[in-house]
Amino acid sequence: MTAARRVSAGLVVALLVGWASYAHAVGSRLWATGGVTNINGAAGGGITTWAVLNGYASDTESTVNVAVSSAQVDDFGVETVSIGFNWANRLAVTVAQNRLSVRPLDTTIRQQTIGLKLRLAGEALYDRFGQYSAGMQYTHNADFGIPALLGARDSNGIDFYLAASKVFLAAVADRNVIVNATLRATRANQLGLLGFGSARDDDYALVGEFSAGVFLDRRWLLGAEYRQKPDNLEAVAEDDWKTLYLVYAPSRLLAFTLAYVDLGRIAGFDDQDGYFLSLQSGF
Repeated sequence: MTAARRVSAGLVVALLVGWASYAHAVGSRLWATGGVTNINGAAGGGITTWAVLNGYASDTESTVNVAVSSAQVDDFGVETVSIGFNWANRLAVTVAQNRLSVRPLDTTIRQQTIGLKLRLAGEALYDRFGQYSAGMQYTHNADFGIPALLGARDSNGIDFYLAASKVFLAAVADRNVIVNATLRATRANQLGLLGFGSARDDDYALVGEFSAGVFLDRRWLLGAEYRQKPDNLEAVAEDDWKTLYLVYAPSRLLAFTLAYVDLGRIAGFDDQDGYFLSLQSGF
């Protein structure tokens, strides 16, 4: 990371922490049950999307979340900045900017994602059968040169998904547990960072996303995620993603996430594993 980028990242963190110190209207739902902001900007884990909506808004509240994150593996790094609006715990609108650093080629790939998530029924904590949401994500790849060389067909794509989340009270050693399952229809190669579809396979694929976490107490959440991936590109293989994560939410204002990530093969580079860090602030 250059000195300028380090300074910029430091300023973003300082602004988030400073704003959170003065923010008050952050919602009233139980801590950490809104998940954190994932790499696409949606509420979930680091790599999966949950049925819950960004922030802690109840049916009579609205909240805004801002998040910054960095995922660093052997040959790649992804920095993400995102913002999400939650209206009455019914509709979430999110915008995310990803910047992929391809270190062996000394180049970057940027993409933007706009997401909509609608809570269809239920509530993750209080309803017996949990919460159900439907969503869509439109992604535009702004640097399509490398994806095109690898055989990607399009620089734009839309994902559609259905998600279910449920919090089980006192389920494991008297601790609360949150579980999530998502079914996604996608044409994305590496979430769109390598474009969408290919000459070999341009159809939508149905893939699953799964996660589970244990609340060590109301501030700490320990869990794991698994995200299936399509394998469209003939030139390079694409593997499923896995994480082990730890979330610290000292209040509804802030959440910090540290995760180990295993991303498998990316663009011909094998065994890509490393860490994920994120900071989220809500108001």
